[in-house]
Amino acid sequence: MSASHVSVLLDEVIKNLAIGPGDTVVDGTFGAGGYSRAFLATGAKVVAFDRDPTVRRFAVGFPEDRFNLVEARFSEMDAVLGEGHADGVALDLGVSSMQIDQAERGFSFMHDGPLDMRMGADGPTAADLVNTLDQEELARIIFVYGEERESRRVARAIVRRREEQPFTRTLELAGFVEKALGGRRGAKIHPATRTFQGLRIAVNEELSELEAGLVAAERALKVGGRLCVVTFHSLEDRIVKSFLSVRAGRTPAGSRHAPPLEKGAEPSFRLLFNGAHSPSEAETKANPRARSAKLRAAVRTEAPVWRTAA
Repeated sequence: MSASHVSVLLDEVIKNLAIGPGDTVVDGTFGAGGYSRAFLATGAKVVAFDRDPTVRRFAVGFPEDRFNLVEARFSEMDAVLGEGHADGVALDLGVSSMQIDQAERGFSFMHDGPLDMRMGADGPTAADLVNTLDQEELARIIFVYGEERESRRVARAIVRRREEQPFTRTLELAGFVEKALGGRRGAKIHPATRTFQGLRIAVNEELSELEAGLVAAERALKVGGRLCVVTFHSLEDRIVKSFLSVRAGRTPAGSRHAPPLEKGAEPSFRLLFNGAHSPSEAETKANPRARSAKLRAAVRTEAPVWRTAA
């Protein structure tokens, strides 16, 4: 079954994973199956993870002897596979195009739908956060996760309005945020973009899941196994950059995204290249949603898994 989602930096990910027949690779974010399909084409065995129960339909026709889709968060990969069993781990982060395009999922400020935003089927919705959080916490989420400089103004306006009528629909909130910000229609992005991003990240605990997922990948990979992570905004990229830099011995331990370990811990990763790789001009032109993507990659060393301080 096809889907509108286009896998970003796929050729780069395949190249840096360097997988082949008989290898076991983790697709941490199955989505519409683009990465898994490409991994299977190399002859590898794929264990895919996704907390969204609706994506299973995209796995129809996949070889049952070499493919397993696990309905769970990718931070659970080490518990499912065990330590040192994966030859490769790939994480394609963020919300997928198909989720954005499905109005009923509530991710889009361009299509009307329930104010949901959950990638899985449990936990609070975006409507729950918007209608119940106090003004200070709501502003924090919009500022930290959405990187919206006018977060206090947005939060204050939301709290005032919800006292009269709770928010339930995406276009309702998007239009209200646009009005609260003075209708910045001349900007490159919709005025509600950052507010929606902040709420989505909070609803799905995306940053803490990423931090836990990187540690899980460290455990799941065997010596020589490779990790590839594709991010789509600066918050994700900073976490991945910090984690890999610390684990590769490039920066002093103690990053807030990579807790300090026992003194003298040996590097558990070696960077495959410095910095991050971005999509080519041709890929960005063909798929505008790829424009902000960055790939970072590393290979697992012989060093034991780092033990974080309590």
